[in-house]
Amino acid sequence: MLNFIEELKWRGMLHDMTPGVEEMLNSKKVVGYIGFDPTAPSMTIGNFVQIMLLKLFQLSGHSPIVLMGGATGRIGDPSFKDKERDLKSYDELDSNLAFQKEQIKKFLDFDGPNPAIIVNNLDFYKEMNILDFLRDVGKTLTVSYMMSKDSVKNRLETGLSFTEFSYQLLQSYDFQLLFDKHDCVIQMGGSDQWGNITSGTEFIRRNIDGKAYAVTTPLLTKADGTKFGKSEQGNIWLDPRMTSPYKFYQFWLNADDADLPKYLRYFTLKSKAEVEALEKEYAEDPRGLKAILSEELTKRVHSDEDYESVVAVSNLLFGKDANANTLQVMTIDQLDTIAEEIPCKSIPNNTISEGKNIVDILTDTGILPSKTEARKAIQGNAISINKIKISSHEHQVSKSELLHDKYLMVENGKKNKFMVKAIEI
Repeated sequence: MLNFIEELKWRGMLHDMTPGVEEMLNSKKVVGYIGFDPTAPSMTIGNFVQIMLLKLFQLSGHSPIVLMGGATGRIGDPSFKDKERDLKSYDELDSNLAFQKEQIKKFLDFDGPNPAIIVNNLDFYKEMNILDFLRDVGKTLTVSYMMSKDSVKNRLETGLSFTEFSYQLLQSYDFQLLFDKHDCVIQMGGSDQWGNITSGTEFIRRNIDGKAYAVTTPLLTKADGTKFGKSEQGNIWLDPRMTSPYKFYQFWLNADDADLPKYLRYFTLKSKAEVEALEKEYAEDPRGLKAILSEELTKRVHSDEDYESVVAVSNLLFGKDANANTLQVMTIDQLDTIAEEIPCKSIPNNTISEGKNIVDILTDTGILPSKTEARKAIQGNAISINKIKISSHEHQVSKSELLHDKYLMVENGKKNKFMVKAIEI
């Protein structure tokens, strides 16, 4: 069984903690929680940092609570935001929350000796009226105490509504209710949540004379200082419809070498001894180590089958041994993935049903600018259809050559790869 604080220390995942946490965790099994506001349609790699925190907490013999912010998501957390959030509709938030609950279930144990549970904080407030809130919650913390928190101070010049100012009270009251109902004594989160979390420990001390604790992780950034989990296309999502398993896999495989030690420690479930042994073994081969991490995370976030599929796609696009048989056995989903990763051209399905000249395909799709250039490329042995070289400019491409009745893979030399999709018009 893991030692939670020691585990966070060697992984570089401990930013701050209130006094007495380590001694308390070492003396008994406890309950701790992290909150997730459902302001996006899916969880992201950024959320996965906190999921890992809950996972390590559970592997240390403690019981995690996932607090879904059905209420706080309606308000908006001002922490580390330079302007007021746009409020989401209730229907959108409810839909996001339902989807994210299912995502969470994949990563934690809900049936073991220290099972995780999911709680929705909307249940805390949906029957509470404004007067009850002001009397039972609003009286606990002074305005001066709340304004001393960075999440508030940093927004005073750019503007902070009472709505977002009240977020600190809601998060604090959440902690008190979990303390009361579930014996939850620790709240965890990113370092940007330190002010909100310690407000909760103060709330519990003042209201019910209880002792609660806080643990935070550093905000994860890349070696170049940019925010983790961002790419040119946006967030890396845990939903395969928003970030495909292939793009997810490639994100880790193509990570900066300088980020690898941090990523490995934050996201692997391997032990310290295993990680250090791998780093020693792959000291001169960082790509090999990234492949190991990519495999682990793709299997955990998606599935073993998705991993096998993305490896097949990667081998086809980048491997030296890919051939016609490699392409012929690919599934339609794998071909769809390839069509998203390399230029994809379209031709009418009916024009190929009776056979279409290869030169016309190359020029009609814009793969080559003219018939003269197309003929030259064929004469130069540069053109392949489905990994088979085309030797004659009179070659007629038939419908039987379509992969899954939909695709042709066209290559002009070694580097210029295209998918041609037959579409109905």
